[in-house]
Amino acid sequence: MTATTMAPPATTPVRTARQPSGRLRAWATRAPLLPALIFMIVVTQLPFVATVVISFFDWNSLYPKARHFTGVDNYRDVLTDADLRHSVWTTVLLTVTVVLVSLVLGLLLALLLDRRFKGRGVVRTLLIAPFLVVPVAAALLWKHVLYNPEYGLLNGLLHYVGGPQPDWISNTPLLAVEASLVWQWTPFMMLILLAGLQSRDQQQMEAARVDGASDWQIFRYLTLPHLRRYLELGALLGSIYIVQNFDAVFTITSGGLGTANLPYTVYQSFYQAHENGLASAAGVLVVIGSIIIATFALRVVSSLFREEVGRA
Repeated sequence: MTATTMAPPATTPVRTARQPSGRLRAWATRAPLLPALIFMIVVTQLPFVATVVISFFDWNSLYPKARHFTGVDNYRDVLTDADLRHSVWTTVLLTVTVVLVSLVLGLLLALLLDRRFKGRGVVRTLLIAPFLVVPVAAALLWKHVLYNPEYGLLNGLLHYVGGPQPDWISNTPLLAVEASLVWQWTPFMMLILLAGLQSRDQQQMEAARVDGASDWQIFRYLTLPHLRRYLELGALLGSIYIVQNFDAVFTITSGGLGTANLPYTVYQSFYQAHENGLASAAGVLVVIGSIIIATFALRVVSSLFREEVGRA
């Protein structure tokens, strides 16, 4: 009897699915964002590139055939022209005044809303309301409801107490624009600073009170240093928006009486003087200034996120 040896069964190789490469995975995760990215590039970046190109030409839309390349002459005119330099100074003065006053008032309102009292939710909603108003509507509200010398609320109150009846826009034009913007941007600052107040270390605050620290000492040595980043963030974000503000200047004063800021001057150069090249150069300078401010704002936001992660 011969022994038969059984051959071991043949093993079929197991096919493993090929794992996608890291680069392919990265593209797969980014693919849904591509339509939005392409749309953003088409809507924002291509017009900006066209504006930069036009800024190097002497181009008046009334004489389109006479346009020619001038290099940086438009930028030189923007920086040396007396009216344009005055509009730059007005822009700086308007931005600094509105941001500082809005920060101070926003801090006071944030300190108020940080306390518990009856009806705090209603008060918070009413204080946020000005920021939700359309900018043009807010400017029209101040121009006609408050500033009008004949039927305005301010002169009505002064008439009730026997006071004078000034023409607010004619007598104090820049202050009239600043007051309108402060009213609208104070709630924005208040929200940022209120978020900062509510992120304080309550144990540290209680320990300071137990040690006998007064409210002023707690505010000066604990609250204010904690709010430094939030104050910087509010100032930077407010500056970005107010530097580009056009609605209040156009609606309240139409750029007259020394209130023309740089965005209004760009509008005036483009739509009234038809100087496409000069207006484009001024617009590019506004964008560059906004990008510089936005860069600092992003750094402040990043540092805030890092601090919050470190606390967690």
